[in-house]
Amino acid sequence: MKNKSLVSIDDLSKEEIFRVLDLAEGFEKNPNQRILVGKVVATLFYEPSTRTRLSFESAVNRLGGRVIGFSEASSTSVSKGESLKDTIMTVANYSDLIVMRHPIEGSARYASEVSKVPIINAGDGANQHPTQTLLDLYSIRKTQGKLDNLKIVMVGDLKYGRTVHSLLMAMSQFNASFTFISPKELQMPLEYKMYLDSIGLKYNETSELADNIKDADIIYMTRVQRERFSDPLEYEKVKNVYVLRNEMLKETKPNMKVLHPLPRVNEIHTDVDDNPQAYYFPQALNGVFTRMAIMAIILGLK
Repeated sequence: MKNKSLVSIDDLSKEEIFRVLDLAEGFEKNPNQRILVGKVVATLFYEPSTRTRLSFESAVNRLGGRVIGFSEASSTSVSKGESLKDTIMTVANYSDLIVMRHPIEGSARYASEVSKVPIINAGDGANQHPTQTLLDLYSIRKTQGKLDNLKIVMVGDLKYGRTVHSLLMAMSQFNASFTFISPKELQMPLEYKMYLDSIGLKYNETSELADNIKDADIIYMTRVQRERFSDPLEYEKVKNVYVLRNEMLKETKPNMKVLHPLPRVNEIHTDVDDNPQAYYFPQALNGVFTRMAIMAIILGLK
């Protein structure tokens, strides 16, 4: 991973994934290590972000580095018509590493091809979100004690949800079995189901939530993303189709944890928050340690 971009979770081998997770565990125990002194990290967020952007910036600051960049493209030369290539090539002159979120699928791969410094993909459209996946894997291993042979239930927007796409690809390396719960309009894309078929991993597909979570080790909730819908009426039809409530968790396994990449809208009721099986806020904290590890490895500091 040294001096290489992280565009897709597929870029990492099993061994590299474990290296990130092990290093993140070390950073959780000792987060204030000033190994980024003298380094500049640029955060280019063409789409809104709270947790991803702030956790990256928190990670850089805790490691002694400096952050430059933007969180709103309308306030930059992008609003004047500057191309992605020109922005990346310019910002690469000012930084040692670029973290980028962009609404167009494939934008991160393109940026990695034109940049002279490594690119970390912080989400490219509905495609991939590899650093979210690594913090999800860290959260899963931390709560389950392993990654192998787990039952993963994914709920909500499985069509446009880049977090579930990346997590599926990663957990497929660990012999996971999957249950996909979504309305017909938001089912897991065929390409991902064909991939699971090709490697012989089991999955079930349903539209019913309550009866399909009892055997889960992980329930991965996602919001229905208004920004991915061109037709507001289609969004209104599906936006509140699933709501996880505390009473629904009574017969689930004791080790089960509820994860969510956040932000939450209505898909997890607030009465779940005090249940010890709710893990989405600790999950967000794990993003700081995981992103520390990713940057330290890419910059050759660990």
